[in-house]
Amino acid sequence: MDSHAAAPSPSGSYRPGFRHPVYTFGTRTLDFDRQVALMAVINRTPDSFYDGGATFALQAAVDASLRAVEDGADWVDIGGAPFSPGDAIPASEEIDRIVPVISAVRAASDVIISADTFLPEVARQALAAGATVVNDTTGLRDPDMAAVVAEAGAHLVITHSLAAPRTVYPRPTYGDVVGEVADFLLRKVDDAVRLGIPEDRILLDPGHDLNKNTLHSLEITRRFPEIAGLGFPTLAAVSNKDFIGETLDRPKSERVEGSLAAAVICILGGARVVRMHNVAASRAAIDLTEAVLGWRQPAYLRHNMGEVNEPVTR
Repeated sequence: MDSHAAAPSPSGSYRPGFRHPVYTFGTRTLDFDRQVALMAVINRTPDSFYDGGATFALQAAVDASLRAVEDGADWVDIGGAPFSPGDAIPASEEIDRIVPVISAVRAASDVIISADTFLPEVARQALAAGATVVNDTTGLRDPDMAAVVAEAGAHLVITHSLAAPRTVYPRPTYGDVVGEVADFLLRKVDDAVRLGIPEDRILLDPGHDLNKNTLHSLEITRRFPEIAGLGFPTLAAVSNKDFIGETLDRPKSERVEGSLAAAVICILGGARVVRMHNVAASRAAIDLTEAVLGWRQPAYLRHNMGEVNEPVTR
């Protein structure tokens, strides 16, 4: 853990020492010292991991994005090509999938929008359409991505992964998964800064389940402060992932509770963005966690607040 790390707070949570705590995304500003952002997942793919293509149709993807905003999402992450093994998707097809969604959502909302892509040309078109972040699950494997982000003045999420996108990486092994992930992320930060992206536009993601088995992902969750302590806002993409399913013996459709628990553990460990499918439930979990940490006031105060404890009416 480097010199930017902070000690645990009296509440038992971990408070990272951010190099730059305040980030501005278009018209929205997030203070990561006292705020957790909820990122909603929108996959415009016919075979997406979680919903099996329920948001593949253009209007379905737009509607899902705006419904997520209504349910409390601060951020929508729009993707058109999965990282998982499979045939490569041409840039032109990926652009056709996500750019119209980004344009429509931007026209209707000032929500933070990220393009979940590892192709620089897709990122270029997405940023021109109104996205302000590129979420690159390959950890800046293509250095041209940094040039695109820097030129647009956008933000970059750098994610740890080992495999080339859409390829198999059998039985990944680590000596110390958290230490190796942290070293990888810091090297990639150095690359991004050298290629023109300011530090206050970089976020990190340790990449739960990306070329990691369940034990690796559980260890990253437990030792999340070591990733958050690198000094950059850190994203936890834990929603409905296989490490939750394998730990609890639950299919994808029954992982909500485990996903919420994992997200809260990561927040208490210093995560400041959580990428989630079940937006309304996640919003409630984040709001309660922020209230416990003293960052948010309750919606109202009535219980045991008067001379007489009136019956609860709502």
